[in-house]
Amino acid sequence: MKYAGMPLGMWILYKRSFRDRLVSVLGYSEREARSVTAAAKKKYRGILQRIPDFEKADRFQMNIVSCAMLSAFVLCMPRRPGAEELTVFYREAMMTAPTKRFCRMSGRRKFSEKDVQTMKETAALRAADRNPYSWNMEFLPYPDGGGYEARFTKCGICALMRELGLFDLAPAMCRLDYAMAEAGGVSDFAREYTLASGGPYCDCGYRKKTAGKR
Repeated sequence: MKYAGMPLGMWILYKRSFRDRLVSVLGYSEREARSVTAAAKKKYRGILQRIPDFEKADRFQMNIVSCAMLSAFVLCMPRRPGAEELTVFYREAMMTAPTKRFCRMSGRRKFSEKDVQTMKETAALRAADRNPYSWNMEFLPYPDGGGYEARFTKCGICALMRELGLFDLAPAMCRLDYAMAEAGGVSDFAREYTLASGGPYCDCGYRKKTAGKR
């Protein structure tokens, strides 16, 4: 995968937020944070090179790019964080004003006919059968029409972080789903299992806020 395009845009958009959270969340000095960020940029480019280009119809490229960016920062930190503190670091670094705005815009389309059709097409694509850094998903609408579950049986984040020796930290990325759903404002997010925590699959349940409890 090339550094240009969306991966470069992600770096530009989030590098300062990541650098600032090295200080505010993980306790590094400003000087240390700048040093880690400079090293992480080189590491990020190197990680991207090992990832093949995604198919045009694959909607998960941003997910693996985010994973590459977080992994690059962790690999350049003088002190390896634990999963809980990395969860806070990643949430605070990612949930910027632009991210929240993106979530609200996505929320307006959630559960629309187009959204449902896109989920069905993503499930049919089975991109991870050809790209180990992508995802395979089942689309499971709730019988009462109150939302749906996206159930993942292959996870690109798990594959990449395992290769990088960071698999124990993968749950930090999984937790962002809750924050993003909350920022979207139209669904309650529910989950029982994740592949990163040893579950049989990752279940991402989106229940319409007006549809009552699941």
